[in-house]
Amino acid sequence: MTTPANRRSRNITEGVARAPNRSMYYAMGYQETDFGKPMIGIANGHSTITPCNSGLQRLADAAEAELKASGANPQVFGVPTISDGMAMGTEGMKYSLVSREVIADCVETCAGGQWMDGVLVIGGCDKNMPGGMMGMLRANVPAVYVYGGTILPGKYKGQDLNIVSVFEAVGQFSAGKMSEEDFCQIERRAIPGSGSCGGMYTANTMSSAFEALGMSLPFASTMANVEDPIVEHTKAAARALVAAVKADLKPRDIVTRQSIENAIAVVMATGGSTNAVLHFLAIAHAAGVPWSIDDFERVRRKVPVLCDLKPSGKYLAIDLHRAGGIPVVMKGLLEAGLLHGDCITITGRTVAQNLAEVAPLRADQEVIRPLSKPLYAQGHLAILKGNLSPEGCVAKITGLKSPVMTGPARVFDDEQSALAAIMEGRIKAGDVMVLRYLGPQGGPGMPEMLAPTSALVGQGLGESVGLVTDGRFSGGTWGMVVGHVAPEAYAGGLIAFVREGDTITIDAHELLLQLNVDEPEIARRRAAWKQPAPRYTRGVLAKFARNATSASRGAVLDGE
Repeated sequence: MTTPANRRSRNITEGVARAPNRSMYYAMGYQETDFGKPMIGIANGHSTITPCNSGLQRLADAAEAELKASGANPQVFGVPTISDGMAMGTEGMKYSLVSREVIADCVETCAGGQWMDGVLVIGGCDKNMPGGMMGMLRANVPAVYVYGGTILPGKYKGQDLNIVSVFEAVGQFSAGKMSEEDFCQIERRAIPGSGSCGGMYTANTMSSAFEALGMSLPFASTMANVEDPIVEHTKAAARALVAAVKADLKPRDIVTRQSIENAIAVVMATGGSTNAVLHFLAIAHAAGVPWSIDDFERVRRKVPVLCDLKPSGKYLAIDLHRAGGIPVVMKGLLEAGLLHGDCITITGRTVAQNLAEVAPLRADQEVIRPLSKPLYAQGHLAILKGNLSPEGCVAKITGLKSPVMTGPARVFDDEQSALAAIMEGRIKAGDVMVLRYLGPQGGPGMPEMLAPTSALVGQGLGESVGLVTDGRFSGGTWGMVVGHVAPEAYAGGLIAFVREGDTITIDAHELLLQLNVDEPEIARRRAAWKQPAPRYTRGVLAKFARNATSASRGAVLDGE
């Protein structure tokens, strides 16, 4: 078999290119015998920008040492990260989704430009995951994803804390429901060390989905960053990658329509983030796999929510790990006929083979429910359509007594004015907030609305106020929220024509998002509308705004 290593070796050792190519490698300490070894790239997301990524260097070091011990030549390169938690509510949040594309470009560029035989990607914060996966799929050399691990909970007054505790405390404090001392203590104690945000928010959602997808090792997705087992697990991933290089097992062999369905089944079963919809549309695009927004609804209808996890549940990702982790969830789904057991994984074995020796669900834990007693009979990420979002949008319906409401629109063209209205008490039960011009092109960058949604929850309005946006939500968001409205306002979607006081219906039972205005009036408003000037005309945000597809297609930059 002619492998990439064989081809690269011949390129280096044959013809006029031999001497300069080899000289560059000798400068990095190569010996004559090294030229026959596979070159493995380590895409290292270590960064002191965010606790999500501040604990990754020891994992990169462990991977490098294990690759050498396994007969490969590791080459480390960096990939950037943006801290969603730190950027939330600021202009910096617009760079978050953009960073997904930058990370994907970095992985693809280094793997292709240096003709690497394999890639091990290590990441932590939210966009590290889809960005790394998209880059791996584009490069399509043997690859494995190593998640940097979740954070341990903070503690205050006997309660577990996490990043969303702080955002919700803002709403509680502003509403006079929390003392200043408690607010300050929560702020100081919520993040006790390194690791990604602790609930089933976007980072842990995507890591869990990657495990189900077959691109990470079993048990990889819910380990704590600061605990030692994650180092040995990283070494095991390095060994698995070397074996995949020898077997020529590539990402596009693993990432198929069936394996993506497995991943989304786990997203539904664990109560994962709305961002999984956007990111898996982009991942499927990178893999060349046909997958549409309607496929999420198809999976949702048949997969129950089994895990009682934050933001709308009780427990954190580390609790899920200690209850048996994603393999236990997958084993239950497989036994119920809700997974494709014949999908190949990075281990070289199928999903069913990986799960064969996994212990059954334990009775001494409450994090994972049996299929016979789910939290919800169907998944929690509903795809709504209607005149307000004919291309589809995403509603997160867990934790709600009734995911149905009709109310007057309260319209905002930016996040900051919407948040101010909440904090000043101008939003009342029954209102439907509309936050627009926040989509992929209009934002640009489709920023997350965690600050407004958390403020609503903190003020006790999480279930009684609707929030509709063409932007995104944090994985930490819950409530009567509908995001990813498409077409977006900037592209002339109907959300651009909503006026203060119009009534809007959100009905997750009927999968409906409807502006209750007659067609002649809508036509008059459309005729009078003018597209706003772009907020950025140069730089990376301007490039993203010009090239991003609709959210219903993943907001990718290389779509048609």
